[in-house]
Amino acid sequence: MRDVPTAVDRESVTRHLGRQPRCDFHVVARDPSSGEPTVIENPPFLDDGTPMPTRYWLVDPELSRRIGTLEAAGGVKEAERTVGAEALRITHRRYEIDRDALIDPGRTGPRPSGGVGGTRVGVKCLHTHYAWFLAGGDDPVGAWVHERLTRPEP
Repeated sequence: MRDVPTAVDRESVTRHLGRQPRCDFHVVARDPSSGEPTVIENPPFLDDGTPMPTRYWLVDPELSRRIGTLEAAGGVKEAERTVGAEALRITHRRYEIDRDALIDPGRTGPRPSGGVGGTRVGVKCLHTHYAWFLAGGDDPVGAWVHERLTRPEP
C-alpha cells in the first residue's frame, strides 16, 4: 500500500509529529482499527533540499511508546546480538539501495547516507526498523520488534 495522504491523514500525521511534516509523504501502513496512518514514507530530500535518510517513519504514538519501552529495556543491543552483524549489514545496504534509487543520478550536493535510520553499522533505533517492516520491508530487526510487540502477555 502506498496512499497519497488525505487532508485527514495530514492532520493526523501533524498531530502525531507535533509539527507540520517537512516534505510530502505517502501513507504506507495504517492502524487496522482506526485507519489512521501508522507509517509514512518520506522522499530522500525534505522540501528545503535537506537529505532525509529515514525513508519510513513510524508516526503511531502508541507503537512509538511501546518500542521506546523495548529500547529502554536494552532492546537495541539485544536486537543487534540476535540478528547479527552480517544480517544487519545486508539490511542497511538493501535499505540504502532502495532509497538511493529514488535520487536523480545527476543530483549534486549533499545526499542521504547510511541504511536504516541513517546508520551503516548496528541498530540506531528500533522505531525506524519497525517502520520499514510495517511498510513491507524485509527487516530482521523489524521482525524481532514485531515478535516482541505481539507476544501474549505472561
